[in-house]
Formats: sequence, C-alpha cells, structure tokens
Amino acid sequence: PQFFLKTTTTSTTINMFRFNQDAIANSRAFYNTLKDRELDLRGYKANAIENMGVTQDQFDTIDMSDNEIKKLGNFPVFRRLATLLLSNNHIRLVDKKIGKQLLCLKSLIMTNNRVSDLSEIDNLATLKNLEDLSLVDNPVVRRPNYRLYVIHKIPSLKLLDFRKVRMKERENAERLFSSQEGKEMEKSVQNAKTIKAEEEKSKGPTPEQLEAFRKAIREAKTQREVDYLERMARSGRFPPFEEEKK
Repeated sequence: PQFFLKTTTTSTTINMFRFNQDAIANSRAFYNTLKDRELDLRGYKANAIENMGVTQDQFDTIDMSDNEIKKLGNFPVFRRLATLLLSNNHIRLVDKKIGKQLLCLKSLIMTNNRVSDLSEIDNLATLKNLEDLSLVDNPVVRRPNYRLYVIHKIPSLKLLDFRKVRMKERENAERLFSSQEGKEMEKSVQNAKTIKAEEEKSKGPTPEQLEAFRKAIREAKTQREVDYLERMARSGRFPPFEEEKK
C-alpha cells in the first residue's frame, strides 16, 4: 500500500515495509473514549519502529498493534505519550534505553508477542512511570517466578497481565529476592543477558547496516548491482562492502 516504501526489481521483488513520514502523517488521529489523542498505526505489517519524530510528541496513545515489529525501541524522547499498544507483533527484544525515550509511559500492552527472556524485563524496568503492563501470550510468562520477578523489577506496576498487583504479591516478591534463591535467580538472568548481548552482536544486521542496505538498493543503477546486493543480504552480509564489489 501507499503507506510503505516498496522497492521492486524486474527479476525479484523486495518488500521493505516501513513507517515512513508520509504514512505516519496521514494515519488516522482521533480522540478516543478516554479523551486521549490517539494515533492509529494498526495493521500495516511494518517490521520496525521508525520515524516517530514526525509525530512531534502530540499523542497520548499510539496503537501499533497487528504489525510485524521485532524490537521495542527507536523512539525519540517523548514526554506526552502515556499509552503504547503493541499487541500481535513479533517483539522479542526491548531497547535498554527505552526508559530514556518514553519518559512518561504508563501503559504498555504487548499481548501476543515473542518476549522469552527475563532480561527483557530488566529493560522494561527503565520505564519508571509504568503502571500497566501486559505480556500475556509471550513465552516469558512461563518462566518460573515470572510474575514475582516483574513485580520486583517494576515496583510502579499496578496491573500486570490485566490482574491487579496485590500487596501480598509485593511482599512475596520482596521476600523471594532478598533470599539466596532470589539473588541466584537475578544473577542467572544477568549472566544470560550478557551471553545474549554477545550473540546478538554476532548475528543479524544492525539498524545501521539495514539502512545502508536500503540506501544501496535505492541507489542501484543496474540489475547486476541489485542482484549483487540481494546475494550479499541472503548470505547475511550487508554494506559497506564496496571493496568486494566486482
């Protein structure tokens, strides 16, 4: 659709679904039932959060449900945004700087995503004003002591997975994580986080590499150049690699 940048070649079609500036600027904006100003970015099948600065922090709520977003992050500094809806995406990772991006976020709904590691909860804990969090239908909810871990890490929470956080749960979380068992659990999460960070560095393109690839595709002048770029991407190699080009 017109909302996305689509690059097409004669032999192969490469679809790069993106929230470009025009898509965001022309999306539906309205006052919802809570009288909050909301931006509707549902269902575009975008695979990344991009170009959010074009909103100029004019919205209380942004709905990005039903896309294919893989990572929560890449926002400018937002001081107004209070509710972010991200159900039915592919989110597995949370930017460790998310708390410095969304300063006043209170409600984060990430139902039916792919968060599997408790280390991502540590990154969500940087959202100091978070009161309502849903990770229903994410693999992480099956981790032992998941709920107590989240309550421990995000003390501002009032609702977790659409259930009220009760005083008894706060007491149980405090008791667990002041014990040796709890300390060992936190240590294991930190160790797993370190290993995961090292693995992420060694696999997959960085955002900078992806942007360089998109730029190279846009600027390709011949079919031979496009074919070369496609072969490199399929093999997991991304620009810059000008010295290899024949």
